[in-house]
Amino acid sequence: MFRLLLRRLRPLSGAPGLLSAGSARSSSGLSAARVRGTFMDYFRQKHGHLLVPSSPVRPRGDPSLLFVNAGMNQFKPVFLGTVDPRSEMASYRRVANSQKCVRAGGKHNDLEDVGRDLHHHTFFEMLGNWSFGDYFKEEACQMAWSLLTEHYGIPADRLYVSYFAGDAASGLPADHETRNIWLDIGVPPGRLLPFGLKENFWEMGDSGPCGPCTEIHYDHVGGRDAAALVNADSPDVVEIWNLVFMQYNREVDQGLQLLPQFSVDTGMGLERLVSVLQGQRSNYDTDLFAPLLHAIHQKSRAGSYGGRTGAADQGRVDMAYRVVADHVRALSVCIADGVHPGMSGAELVLRRILRRAVRFCVEVLQAPQGTLASLVPTVVHILGDVYPELHREVDRIVDVINENEAHFLSSLQQGSRLIHRTLSKKDYKHGVFPASVAWSLHRDLGFPLDLVDLMLEERGVQVDRQELDRLIAENHKVRSDLHGAQPQVAVDVLSLAELQRLGVPHTDDSLKYRYRLEQDRYGTTWTVFPACRATVLALYDGQTLVSEVSEGQRCGVILDQTCFYSEQGGQSHDQGYFTRDGLQDILYPVEAAVQAGGYVVHQVTAAESLKTGDQVQLYLDQVHRLSCMVNHTATHVLNFALREVLGLSVKQRGSHVSADRLRFDFSVKGSLSVSQLQQVDRCVNDIISANQIVYSQELPLQTARCIHGLRTVDEVYPDPVRVVSVGIPVSELLDDQTDRQTSVELCCGTHLLQTGTIQDLVVVSERQMVKGISRIVAVTGRDAARAREAGQVLSQDVDSLSARLTGSAPSSLDSAQRLAKEVGVLSDAVDNTPVPQWTRRELQSRLRVLQRTSNTAVRKLETREAAVRAQALLGKNGRKDVQVDSVDTDSLSVVMKTVNQLSAASPRSHVMLLAHQRHSGKVLCACQVPKDSVALSASDWAVAVCHHLGGSAGGSALVAKGTGSSSDITEALRWAEEFARQKTGR
Repeated sequence: MFRLLLRRLRPLSGAPGLLSAGSARSSSGLSAARVRGTFMDYFRQKHGHLLVPSSPVRPRGDPSLLFVNAGMNQFKPVFLGTVDPRSEMASYRRVANSQKCVRAGGKHNDLEDVGRDLHHHTFFEMLGNWSFGDYFKEEACQMAWSLLTEHYGIPADRLYVSYFAGDAASGLPADHETRNIWLDIGVPPGRLLPFGLKENFWEMGDSGPCGPCTEIHYDHVGGRDAAALVNADSPDVVEIWNLVFMQYNREVDQGLQLLPQFSVDTGMGLERLVSVLQGQRSNYDTDLFAPLLHAIHQKSRAGSYGGRTGAADQGRVDMAYRVVADHVRALSVCIADGVHPGMSGAELVLRRILRRAVRFCVEVLQAPQGTLASLVPTVVHILGDVYPELHREVDRIVDVINENEAHFLSSLQQGSRLIHRTLSKKDYKHGVFPASVAWSLHRDLGFPLDLVDLMLEERGVQVDRQELDRLIAENHKVRSDLHGAQPQVAVDVLSLAELQRLGVPHTDDSLKYRYRLEQDRYGTTWTVFPACRATVLALYDGQTLVSEVSEGQRCGVILDQTCFYSEQGGQSHDQGYFTRDGLQDILYPVEAAVQAGGYVVHQVTAAESLKTGDQVQLYLDQVHRLSCMVNHTATHVLNFALREVLGLSVKQRGSHVSADRLRFDFSVKGSLSVSQLQQVDRCVNDIISANQIVYSQELPLQTARCIHGLRTVDEVYPDPVRVVSVGIPVSELLDDQTDRQTSVELCCGTHLLQTGTIQDLVVVSERQMVKGISRIVAVTGRDAARAREAGQVLSQDVDSLSARLTGSAPSSLDSAQRLAKEVGVLSDAVDNTPVPQWTRRELQSRLRVLQRTSNTAVRKLETREAAVRAQALLGKNGRKDVQVDSVDTDSLSVVMKTVNQLSAASPRSHVMLLAHQRHSGKVLCACQVPKDSVALSASDWAVAVCHHLGGSAGGSALVAKGTGSSSDITEALRWAEEFARQKTGR
């Protein structure tokens, strides 16, 4: 089977066949599009809900998730009370949507289950409606029942409802309120079933908003009492809708408190609902999947899809159909949203999805290379009308899948060779394969571990499972340690609600924008930042609001006003400190400043006691702030330059601005060429040299979005929003008074007032993070000047070395080796020194040529020197059966070449040469034996001698080499010869 993966795969050509929505295998009833549309219309028209677009599957600013895995993810700031009060989201009361979700990593991981049954998916759509402090249990239950039974026409006698039974250990009563609501609606008591915490109590995480839930279940069979099958993992009785009532907050100490505002969060999987409404037991038999299964059949050499599972699915053909259909949907949606297959986090999960799909395509379905990408237009046909980004990104999705598939198949060949080499080693312990090699295959080449097991099983070998488990656990520990930084003091939802109840005003942080340029009589300009006095309005000790904190206590400080910038929009928070009136000599360093629900929380470890009402004076680290401003404005200019050079298809995929550098991620098919990097450099520095004014203005969000050429990213923007424009006043852009192209973005960050303050910008790194996404790292100001100077110095060094190498050929091996070493040292310097990336690429190209030239010179001189030494040894020793002698050289390569030439001149001889380094005592060893030598292999001989000398060796049965150390080379030669004669009997 594995050989099929490694054969040369024929590229696929031709467009896939598309089926209409009505072509699903035995499908009937409402189309999926109608089901989705009916849900949206019902909540919008009948119940006044705002329809909110699906967020991308990459979570916005939520490092706790790899992917959006539920409809509520994008609304977490509302549930947690941290939503920006100026944003549209803060006004949400009733909303509904269809959310793109991926469950293939982290807590919710369905990846390995996909294909085995008829309902698991990596990508799915979650239909949901939400109430934020508006309606609660009664209205939510009535809306759900009416939609299912009256609008979708599901028979009420097919439905069962579960509710929360309570939990005495947690002090939680049974949710009789919900039970009585369902009884009033008309659900028979026998179909109302109580369940415990696991089934009917929903929690956002270890702490935070939570509450009881009620679930509606559907019986596919009907005409019976199926109450016993609810929540019993029966394929005949399935949950279709979950209604969560957020009424508690789980405290850090695991206690529960009532939330100040109750909310409703519901979720219903579209795929499962469609299967119910189309009369199907399997999600894959609906019109969401049938066109894909038909397209797969057209491209594969397998029989048509039959819907079989388990033992009935001979050869796992139907499982393969389901895997490929599901995975190509997930790949298409993720890539369209900017998640590409890669080496960590969500990107690593997506790589596993792609490689799993490729394996089933090739292994089981026997489909040619390119099949997976050829299915993308079918996915777009099914989902593109509701998620238009699929239409816009279809070409990029196809390219990314094809490139990653080709890379995986190449990795399979490389891995197969590595396994073969490992198994072929003479000293290999038969039966147990080294775990370190298996782990390297998985970590470095992306081999699924089950594929390693399969390949070894074909050879009668198995991995050292205990050692492999240890390596996996060690890797998890290292990754956990990397994320083990001290957590921020995050104000919880109850404390935020208490601040609002007490009437604590939101923090006025407008001073962060109130800086100005001043000029002295000599024409020197500098930035002046405002002073800031403030009053302590609230203190948070990590669990609750307090009136006072003591010395050494870590806390969050909320002031009436601040000049500190809180981390957001990719820009680092400000640094600095404050002092308390009456204690001006005691500093309270501000470790971080974060936004939470309109409040700026200054994170502080109190240097002395601090209480509400205290007056403080804030001191901003002005150098740090100005450096962040320089790099943030430079990021905008760089974004504009990339679009100018590479075209309008360039899209920002992420950025981070700190005081010492800027990082910018963007979509582009491949790494930038030297020419493109130079063009970007010129474009950026032309704008800097022009010393253009940087304009900013707050505008209503809808007004700002109408600006021509506006650049936005996937963020929830406040309303009004700040618009930052380089060189052209925002008012002119609004009135379309100019045809000039410029950098204009929605941005809450702090910016320079003139571009000339940047002084210089140098891109010091540009590389593809994953296929289709590049990352630039750049420095500005003096760091940029130093990078240019370093690039010039290294260019001169390469010029000098090139002149010496391309002049007269080295006269001796020592001089050739010195030049080769210089090339290596200079290459390391070019690789690791901050220099312009275009300079680095040019120098790397030149150094590769010089490396080949120097290596060729060294090899020629080594061969010449080896010939002279071999001739001398032949004259001295003749063609004896066992030749053991010493040579005077510090090059193991020369020793090896001399051995080769002696063996060529005397093919029946067992030859070993040692080279003693008198200054260090190190001994170089090389040997070769006749091809038909049975009694003594080269590797055994070298290992024995080098072990005797306290060193190590390796090689094959014919040739081997190694090192050791000795003060007496004569004794080493005697021992080596005696060992060979004992083994050979000569």
